[in-house]
Amino acid sequence: MLSIGEPDLPPPASVLDAAASSMRAGRTRYAHGQGEPETLAAIANHLTRRSGVPVIPEQVLFTAGTQNGLCTALLTLVQVGDEVLVPDPYYATYEGLVAASGATFVSVATRPENNFHVTAQAIEKAITNRTKVLLLNTPSNPTGAVLTQKEIDEIGKVCERHDLWIICDEVYADMTFDVPFCSPFDRPHLRHRTLAVSSISKSHALPGFRAGWIASHLDVTPRLVLVAEAMLFGSQPFIEDALAIALNEKHPEVERLRLAFRERAKAVIDSFESSSSITARMPEGGMFIMLDVRKTNLTGEEFAWQLLEEHNVSVMPGESFGKGGAGHIRIALTVEAEVLRIACDRIRKLSDQLCAEIN
Repeated sequence: MLSIGEPDLPPPASVLDAAASSMRAGRTRYAHGQGEPETLAAIANHLTRRSGVPVIPEQVLFTAGTQNGLCTALLTLVQVGDEVLVPDPYYATYEGLVAASGATFVSVATRPENNFHVTAQAIEKAITNRTKVLLLNTPSNPTGAVLTQKEIDEIGKVCERHDLWIICDEVYADMTFDVPFCSPFDRPHLRHRTLAVSSISKSHALPGFRAGWIASHLDVTPRLVLVAEAMLFGSQPFIEDALAIALNEKHPEVERLRLAFRERAKAVIDSFESSSSITARMPEGGMFIMLDVRKTNLTGEEFAWQLLEEHNVSVMPGESFGKGGAGHIRIALTVEAEVLRIACDRIRKLSDQLCAEIN
């Protein structure tokens, strides 16, 4: 099964131990609405170490994972009639999140030939007098695109010109391969208009903990807290304690996970290097890789169904992630190398067969 984005390697044992010890110590009651002081400090210190630009606890809100953080951010910033720009392809839940906020979803096209990097020019072209927010995801799910500092700065100039908020989904920030991670929140001139959303779900292989955060400007955080308290009314203190350990200590499992996904991505690229029926582009980060199956004359959805029915391999059709994913399938790199190799062989067998039938 290559359709689910859930890390397959074990999480850091010390983080699990911290959660268990915290529960035994009685940390099972309501937490502070914004987050426990030690947890907020751990997140702030983590972000400060990352960029060198100071972040203080008062700028941070603890959230129940990245998804909850994105929902909180959107509900805080937009209202009915506003527009939210989203690079396409995009994570499958974004459309529903924007709809739930009452705003209008507006996709911004990217090109596979450009590794699905959104450009400042494309963003500016999509802006209207109703545009309020730009929702970015770097590294991207599903494409693996990692925006460079230059691209972030160019996009930032557009947002400054049109006074737009930036919400940046950074859940794969610790999983870049050969390019450095850059967040608009790390750029001093963009920090006041950026809400950085992330979690330890992917980096520490703990999706079930639902432990994340939003970092924002000091003036924004109190507004975020109001929305968060209406949704959650506090989280689990023992989970927050575990998150603090996850961010305060160095865990070899985090780097092991990143390297595993990098090696698996390279193995997939090697599997299709000589293929005339599929185009595979190396992702720059994350846990996924997009395969271009347009030469088979099938849509991504048609190819995915045929692959499942005839070869017992489950992948996600690119159309699940917007129009920009058409003619592609997304593979999750969340299985061991041998299973991934067998799956790639089956994908190539089907694509070669389909292309042979065309010719």
